Amino acid sequence: RALNRCSSAATTSRASSSSSAPVNTPGLKPSRRAFSIMTGGFFAAGGRSDIAVARQAAGANPEIAKVLVDPKFPDAFPFGEQEMQRYDESSDLLFYSQPRFVQHIDDDAIGALTKHYAEVFPESGREDTALLDVCSSWISHYPKDYKAGRISGLGMNEEELGRNPILSDYAVKDLNEDPTLPYEDNTFDVVTNAVSVDYLTKPMEMMKEVNRVLKPGGLAVMSFSNRCFPTKAVSIWTATGDLDHIWIVGAYFHFAGGFEPPAAQDISPKPGKTDPMYVVYARKKA
Repeated sequence: RALNRCSSAATTSRASSSSSAPVNTPGLKPSRRAFSIMTGGFFAAGGRSDIAVARQAAGANPEIAKVLVDPKFPDAFPFGEQEMQRYDESSDLLFYSQPRFVQHIDDDAIGALTKHYAEVFPESGREDTALLDVCSSWISHYPKDYKAGRISGLGMNEEELGRNPILSDYAVKDLNEDPTLPYEDNTFDVVTNAVSVDYLTKPMEMMKEVNRVLKPGGLAVMSFSNRCFPTKAVSIWTATGDLDHIWIVGAYFHFAGGFEPPAAQDISPKPGKTDPMYVVYARKKA
């Protein structure tokens, strides 16, 4: 596996002897400001969110869905430059210059994400439907044979994007240099981001752009596991665990503005045996 576990020791454990030890990334330390926010009793013990758009996976951790039921976000965006630092601050275009035709999560987690997409995507075959996969690669994990009028991909490596069979068009761009999405307002019904939200150093700006390019009522789905390139993930991510990651991505939606309240689900296919899989999602306000 090319990726290591990408969180603090607080992350839900996985029974595996291969590449599963918690990552201790040198030079990246937990932010006391962030931890004061996320460990102050803000993870509510309430029930499932009433805006869930797909079924909860069997055996899923119920605490995941509770995180964003009453998140008690602070008045101002809680993350600054310190939390967005990375161990490797070299150019991302350089880091991704060589194609990586690898799967970043295991087959079971991929299957769970594909199933989730099948449940929440608009009906296949509609010419008036448009989807955007942000931080895309050679595979988008969309349902097999899914058809839409437009399926766009935005990523870091042209060779990888060119191999992605589901894309109708693609563009190469480093969103950490310029988070502006090269698309018109109100273009897409769905925007997805699979196992890449942890690499974004300007998440607020990017999420505002996601809102801009979504059609009113359109759906944004951010999915992630506990695997990453640890030297390229932001420090707040590598210093925290799964429940914190849900809160963090929920905060991105909340402070970007223009979205309905975000919700979260644990779609892990076989908790404790395979890579975990989580989704945080919200719709653009109509």
